Amino acid sequence: MLLEIDDERKDRPAGRIRQQNEAIILRAAEVEFARYGFKGASMNDIAQRAGLPKANIHYYFKNKLGLYLAVLRDIVALWDRSLNACTAADDPKQVLTDYIARKVRFSHENPLASRIFATEMVSGAPNMKSYFSEEYSRWFDGRIEVFKEWARQGKIDPQIKPEHLIFLLWSSTQHYADFSVQINAALGKEAMSEADYQDATETLTRIVLTGCGIH
Repeated sequence: MLLEIDDERKDRPAGRIRQQNEAIILRAAEVEFARYGFKGASMNDIAQRAGLPKANIHYYFKNKLGLYLAVLRDIVALWDRSLNACTAADDPKQVLTDYIARKVRFSHENPLASRIFATEMVSGAPNMKSYFSEEYSRWFDGRIEVFKEWARQGKIDPQIKPEHLIFLLWSSTQHYADFSVQINAALGKEAMSEADYQDATETLTRIVLTGCGIH
């Protein structure tokens, strides 16, 4: 994760203060970037929302682009973390169930973050192309190999194409944040309730597990 701080620094007062300030700045930036986009957001407005001097923002993040990339990479790191540690020895039913639950929960609790990422992707990822480098390809290929090994072991349907399964997991879970206006209109509600999100999680989980031949 981009903003990781080593354990020794976390235990120091200065390290904890830095961590707290970075978190405050990132949350404020998230709101501004979601409302106004990268071009429309300003460091002044982010500083005011964070309740910190503008100089503090530049101390932690060199410029607006650096801050924007930190927000985006933080989002992707949180999403991908659930799949980072899965291995061929794991139970795919548990891995997929946990992943879907966490992604739907993220859409519920962090809708702005998801929308910022979606806007960046729809725009052709002009600020994130460097992130999708060989390292990211290796990470993705590693996840694919785990899924393929599950298939070889008979844990999931061998006809399932892992790449498209992962794309389905991404899109279906993020849909609840990115298209919340459409969903709420369809449901005739101001906002989805906890019960709605639970229903979504259970339905997606059942569809994915059944489609993968997992019982």
